[in-house]
Formats: sequence, structure tokens, C-alpha cells
Amino acid sequence: MKLSRICALVLLVVVGSAVAFADSIQDPKVIVHGAGGNSPLGECGRHQCQGVGFNFSMTIPKSGRGYFYFTNTSGKNWTSLALIVSGVSAKDVSCSQTMFLSCSTKTLKNGSVEILLSGVARKGNNPRTGIGNGQNFVIGFACSPNCWPAGATVQAHASSAPEPETVALMVTGLGAIFSRRKYWKARLSA
Repeated sequence: MKLSRICALVLLVVVGSAVAFADSIQDPKVIVHGAGGNSPLGECGRHQCQGVGFNFSMTIPKSGRGYFYFTNTSGKNWTSLALIVSGVSAKDVSCSQTMFLSCSTKTLKNGSVEILLSGVARKGNNPRTGIGNGQNFVIGFACSPNCWPAGATVQAHASSAPEPETVALMVTGLGAIFSRRKYWKARLSA
């Protein structure tokens, strides 16, 4: 009885592992890293980094994959970066990035896919600080084999505005201070 349970558990672990590591043939991947000396994708010394502001675009090469080297010359630190592309399914796109806290994808009303990199955290063992002013970065489009739509234009939109979560926390804190102020005033009047 115990042996059959152990065998069933081992089989479940093996099948679960195989499913977890399965990689679809058509799995478009976005890679965003800093383009510095420690970047696995190279640095701007070897590649021409193009200065960009808050809005810029790139065209996916005919091979369906490629890397683009940029420098943030907007004068502001970016807290989010949205990439908009047509010709892929949002559910198939995956992200690999080291600059923001999260990466999410969604299909827009016009059928395009938005890949949103957002969130910054300056503390902890693995700080994610967004893309600072003057910082070099790489955006890569990879796939196995070549599944990004060749020649498609990718629109990029960066933002330096505080994230909605930060604004919500700030408003909540101010609301608490304001409500306590009323309480203190009422207590002092009594």
C-alpha cells in the first residue's frame, strides 16, 4: 500500500515537472535588461545605444527576433514602460526582465497586445529601480523559433508618474491624518 502511494507521488512530481518546464514552440518572449558591463545581452560600448524619450518605437527584424539598445534621455526616471505590438497573442507572451517589479500582458480593444513593465522598489536584496535618466537598457524579442511578426512596429511608452498603488497609499495616509485631526480637535474642545 505504501509503495503504491510513493510511486503515485513520484509519478505526479515527474509529470508536474515536465508540464512546468514545457516550452511551446511559439512562445514569444520579451527581455528587458540594463545594458551595462554585467548585462548578459551586452553593453552600449559594443552596440550603438539610441537615445530615447518617453515615446519611441522599434521595428522587429525580418528574422522575427532581435535586440535593441537604448539610453533613457527623457530627463526623468521611468517607473513603467509599456510596449504595444500587434500580431501576437497576449497569453503566449512571456517576460524576462530585471528593471521593474512586474511584467504583465493584456489584449487591448484594437487587438494589439500591451506588455506592461511596472513597479519600482529601492530596498531589499534585489532592488528594481525602473530605468533611470541616462541609464542604458536593452529590449530583446526572442522566440523558439522566430515567432514575432517580422516587420511589426512596437510602440513604447514610458512613464515617470507615481504608480497608482503609491498614490492610493498616500491618499489613505492623508485620509487617516485628516480623520484623526478632527478627532483630536473634538477631544480638545470637550
